[in-house]
Amino acid sequence: MEKPLDILYVGSLNPRGTCCHRKIALEDMGHRVVGLHASLGGEAGLLLGLLNRLGRRLFNSVHDRRLNEAIWKAVRGGRFDILWIDKGLSVAPRTLRLVREHSPGTRIVGYCPDDVMTRGNQSRQFLRGLPLYDAYLTTKSFHVTELRDLGCPKVVFVPNAYAPQVHRPISVPAQERARLGGPVGFIGGAERQRARSVAYLADNGIPVKVWGDLWDRWKKRLDGKFEVAGPSRYGDEYVRIICSFDINLCFLRKANRDLQTTRSVEIPACEAFMLAERTDEHLGLFREGIEAEFFACDEELLEKVRYYLGHPRERQRIARAGRERCLKSGYSNSDRLRHCLEAILQQA
Repeated sequence: MEKPLDILYVGSLNPRGTCCHRKIALEDMGHRVVGLHASLGGEAGLLLGLLNRLGRRLFNSVHDRRLNEAIWKAVRGGRFDILWIDKGLSVAPRTLRLVREHSPGTRIVGYCPDDVMTRGNQSRQFLRGLPLYDAYLTTKSFHVTELRDLGCPKVVFVPNAYAPQVHRPISVPAQERARLGGPVGFIGGAERQRARSVAYLADNGIPVKVWGDLWDRWKKRLDGKFEVAGPSRYGDEYVRIICSFDINLCFLRKANRDLQTTRSVEIPACEAFMLAERTDEHLGLFREGIEAEFFACDEELLEKVRYYLGHPRERQRIARAGRERCLKSGYSNSDRLRHCLEAILQQA
């Protein structure tokens, strides 16, 4: 790509989130990026948040008049090559039509890391607006067909990515490492299958520590022997926790139909050992037993946990190779988005 692009970037710009990481990656690539923060409630007001929750429950509808007005105002006041909308549940079809009419040269690009076929990750506005996007980027390979069937003219599958400025090896002092990590751990919200797998390890004598929401509930329900350290952590603390575990578990979210997730690349990018659920997409990202390890059931999970806790040098060698694969194969946000922009701009 020869010349920098002017991009109007719409999404949650919380600095801890992956949406903001993508914005930073576009800026690092040399593009001129104007950000618009999308918030359902929060800074936009308590009343708006309550109305949106009620609207989603009753009508699958999300509305943010301020955001839509801000998009239209920005497009009227400047020239943009791309209007980038990250998970734009509240962006109205009318706004997209106004952008098309006023600035026909602006490519409207959507991005979503979640399963947009589930009600919690969609809205009436989003579904009605899909045919107005020039391209939609998804981390779900199965969405390519599904989004086309919903009227989206071009869908691009982009595997998950990591943020190099965040996800990197960190040396953690021994005392802090003991507080944050341990032999085996997981960071993320609890779900039934995850909780059962963690409880199974703990019942078989494996010290397991988890960080995330709802784990206390499952620990009580299963009479689990695992340790609940606290809520999910983000940014540098998230990375410090990853680097404090000997074995990082990588569970996939069944509600999202995940075949890979952000952890799938964030953990290896931190040069930490990853033991993940075996899927074809995981096997495409990392070589089994060389750059990461995988399991298909609780029995195999336990077997591999026991083996790698007893073989630290092999574990460390795999962790180093996993990071090297991230660097060599271009799993960073910048590398992923560069390919996406090329695919989008090739569209006549």
